[in-house]
Amino acid sequence: MSAVVRGGLLRRHRDFRLLWCGETAGQFGASVTKVTMPLIAVSVLHASTFDVGLLTAASWAPWLIIGLPVGVWVDRTRRRPIMLAAAAVSLALFAAVPVAAGTGLLSVGLLLAVALLTGTAAVFFQTAYTAYLATLLDPADQPEGNAKLHGSASAAQIAGLSSGGLVAQWAGAVNGIFANVATFLVSLVCVSGIRHAEPRAARPSNAASDGKRRRGALAGELAEGLRLVGGDPWLRTLTLFGAASNLALMGYQSINVVFLVRTVGLPAGSVGALVAAAGAGGVVGAFAARRVAERVGTARATLLFELGLALFALLIPLATDGAGVLFFVAGGFCVSAGVVAGNVIKASFQQRYCPPELLGRLTATTAFLNYGTIPLGALLGGALGTALGLRAAMWITTAGIPLAGVILLCSPVGRSRDLPTSRRGTRPESNGPRDPARESAPSAR
Repeated sequence: MSAVVRGGLLRRHRDFRLLWCGETAGQFGASVTKVTMPLIAVSVLHASTFDVGLLTAASWAPWLIIGLPVGVWVDRTRRRPIMLAAAAVSLALFAAVPVAAGTGLLSVGLLLAVALLTGTAAVFFQTAYTAYLATLLDPADQPEGNAKLHGSASAAQIAGLSSGGLVAQWAGAVNGIFANVATFLVSLVCVSGIRHAEPRAARPSNAASDGKRRRGALAGELAEGLRLVGGDPWLRTLTLFGAASNLALMGYQSINVVFLVRTVGLPAGSVGALVAAAGAGGVVGAFAARRVAERVGTARATLLFELGLALFALLIPLATDGAGVLFFVAGGFCVSAGVVAGNVIKASFQQRYCPPELLGRLTATTAFLNYGTIPLGALLGGALGTALGLRAAMWITTAGIPLAGVILLCSPVGRSRDLPTSRRGTRPESNGPRDPARESAPSAR
């Protein structure tokens, strides 16, 4: 396929363009909130380091609570209505924050409630969105689509993080939430305009013959997703790695703002710009992922991004005021590049490797395990920062990022050139020549 055709997905696919615009807008608003919510807690409510970590944990805790059943529900119904409902709920909840501040009702407890409920909506949206994308795009277009979505998301995150810090400095941290409200509105309009006729949800194998689900059908479908991940060496490896990596990543990211403000000594406006500069690596990683994977193989590229670049995380705790902030930027840049590039490769792999009728359960099962460690990491970061000090906590949590990559090195990924494109014949092939026809063929359904 020529580069012109691959690069023309946004021009030739109206529905993908709308999804791309809506998701990019949503990522921008979410990134503003990642800065403004902790800044509201720190500068307006004078919350403790542990409270800030708890705030991040609350936004991810729903993956542990409802992540698995949501995957089953998503596979039972059409995905776009779920996405629309989740976006509408999030819009209303975030709008409640500045309203509460204006009426004197804002508190740490309210912020925790908003984080928990919007996190619940995010579980529904993300699970439905991942499964929906696989039905919207042909298999040959999925790698390009994933690269464009991850790349634009990283760019939106950079702009959002920078804007969040500036809004907090110029107009107050609470006003930054209005940006997220507006972007959820844009997302709603874009997703509403998609014309793609989504296929009817597949009937589960354990449904009763009269159309009514047998008692215990939910548990059976949950178990099917768990068996899919637990019994497959490739899915199992990537899921275990994601869980370990997210524990470390969120451990340091949950206390980033507090570390930069209270230990490094930066003003609020500079914090957003600095975090955004570190996150710029995500854009580079998104657009480098396919090219590197085509040159060295998808499995080797995964190791390069998720283990090689992760070593630079150890620069982050060296940050000091003045020129010392470059350590934070360099380390964060490399980590962001590795994480986003790895996610691009992993997303394309899962969409082609997994049967579409199981994709919702696969997404929810892997997210339950991967995202389930995020609130634990946030609590760990807050607890370590409180007990040992912020810099020591940053050393411990950033060291865990490259250590997580050892899981990949000791797995079939570490012995292979490419990740498989079909669940048939998934034995690692470390010495054979690359087969372009096999790599470009759609996976068996």
